[in-house]
Amino acid sequence: MATPAAAAGPAGSAAPVRVPPRELAAILLGTVLNPVNSSMIAVALVRIRADFDVSVVALSWLVSSFYLVTAVGQSVLGRLADQLGPRRIQCAGFALIVLAGVLGPLAPSFGWLIGARLLLAAGTAAGFPAGLALLRTASGGRPPAPRTLAAITIAGSTSAALGPALGGALVALAGWQAIFFVNVGLGVVALPLSLRWLPRDPQHARGLRLATVRGTVDLPGIAAFTTLLASVLALLLSLADTPLWELVPVALLAGAALVWSDRRREDPFLDVRLLARNRALLGVCVQYLLVNVVAFGVFFALPLWLEAVRGYGSGAAGLLMIPLAGVAIFATPVAARVVARGGERPALLIGAAGYVAGTLLLLAFSPSTPLWAIVPATVVLGIPIGFNNLGLQSALYGASEPERTGAAAGIFQTCRFVGAVLSTSLLGVVFADGVDSAGLHRLALMLAGVSVVVLAASLRRGRRRGR
Repeated sequence: MATPAAAAGPAGSAAPVRVPPRELAAILLGTVLNPVNSSMIAVALVRIRADFDVSVVALSWLVSSFYLVTAVGQSVLGRLADQLGPRRIQCAGFALIVLAGVLGPLAPSFGWLIGARLLLAAGTAAGFPAGLALLRTASGGRPPAPRTLAAITIAGSTSAALGPALGGALVALAGWQAIFFVNVGLGVVALPLSLRWLPRDPQHARGLRLATVRGTVDLPGIAAFTTLLASVLALLLSLADTPLWELVPVALLAGAALVWSDRRREDPFLDVRLLARNRALLGVCVQYLLVNVVAFGVFFALPLWLEAVRGYGSGAAGLLMIPLAGVAIFATPVAARVVARGGERPALLIGAAGYVAGTLLLLAFSPSTPLWAIVPATVVLGIPIGFNNLGLQSALYGASEPERTGAAAGIFQTCRFVGAVLSTSLLGVVFADGVDSAGLHRLALMLAGVSVVVLAASLRRGRRRGR
C-alpha cells in the first residue's frame, strides 16, 4: 500500500523532492569527514614516523586500522541508525570525532595515536549511512531529487581527492597534529548545526539498549570478520621479518566462524551465502577488491616516496597528488558516457589497462626523476579510478538480485575497505627496511601484476556476456 507521501507523485508514484539547503549542508558535513580523513593521513606519514620513530610496518597498522573500523562501522551504524534514529547516530559520530581530534595530538605513544585514529574512524563512519537515512526523513519518505544524491557523491569523491592537498597544507603549517585538530573545529561546528537543522528522529526510534543492538547487529559475524582480516593483515606484515605462521589457523577458524554466523542469521554482517550462489556478484566484488588494492597502494606509496626519497615537503607532496585525484574526478563523467554507450566492459578495460600502464611507469622513478616526468605518471594513474569505479558499479547492478540489491551493495563496499587494508600491508612489506626507490619498484611490479589479473577478468567478463 502506498503511503500518502508516495501517492503524491504522478500516477501514484513517489515524486522526488528537494531537501532544504540547511538540512543538506548538515548531512554533507557528516558524509565528507570519512573520505577526507582517510586521505589526509597519506602526506603526514613521514612526519609521524619521524616523531614516533616507528617502522613502515607500524604505519601500515595506523592506516589499515582506520579502514578496518570503517568497514565494520558503516554497516553497524547504518543498522543502528534505522533502529535508534539517524540524527542521534550522526550527532554521536560528531562527538567521537571531536574527542579523537583532541586525543590524537596529545598522543604520548604510537599506540595512543592508533587508538585516536580508531575513534576517528568510528565517528566518521556514521556520516554516510546516517546521511542516507536522514535524506529519507528530510524528504518525508519520498525519494530525494537526483541532484541531492549527486551532491553527496560529488562531495565524498572531491573531499577524498583533495585530502592530500589539504593534509599537506595543514602538516606544513602546524605539523601532523593539525590533521587531527581540524576535526575538532569541524565537529564543534557540525554538532550544534546538526541538532538545530536536521529533522528529528522518527517516533518509532528506540533508545540504546543492549537487546536492541544484539537484535539489530550481527555481533558474532562482526567479531569473526574483524579477527579474520586482522590476522591476515598481521601475517602479511610479519613476512618482512619473522613470519607469524601461527596466525594461519586463527584466520581459518575466524573464516569458519564467519560462515557459521552467516548460516544462523537471516540478515548477517557479510552475506556469504549470497556470494556463494551468485557467481557473477562474487566476480564483481573480487574485482572491486583487487582494483582497490592497486588504487590505495598507489595513493599511499607515492606521497611516502615523494617525501622520503625526492625530498619534497608535505605541502608539495600533497600538491603533486592533485593531478591524480583531479583526473579521477573528471574521468568519471567520461566513464559514464562510455558505460551508457557500450556497457561496463569498455570502461573496465580502459581502467585496467590504465593501471597496468601507470604502475609500470613507476618503475622509471628514481631519486633524480624530474618533476615533469612525475606529473604525467600521476595523471595516467588517475584515469582508471573513475572508469573502474563506475564500470564496477554498473556491473554490480547487473549482477545483483533485485530483492537483494542492498545486501550486495554492502558487500561491494566492504570489499573496497578490504582492498585498502591489503594494500597497506603491501606497503609494510616492501618498505620494511625504509622507503626507497627499490621498494617502490617492487610495489609497482606487485600492483602491475594485480592490474593484469583485473584486465584478464575484464576481458573474460566481456566474453561471457557475448555468449
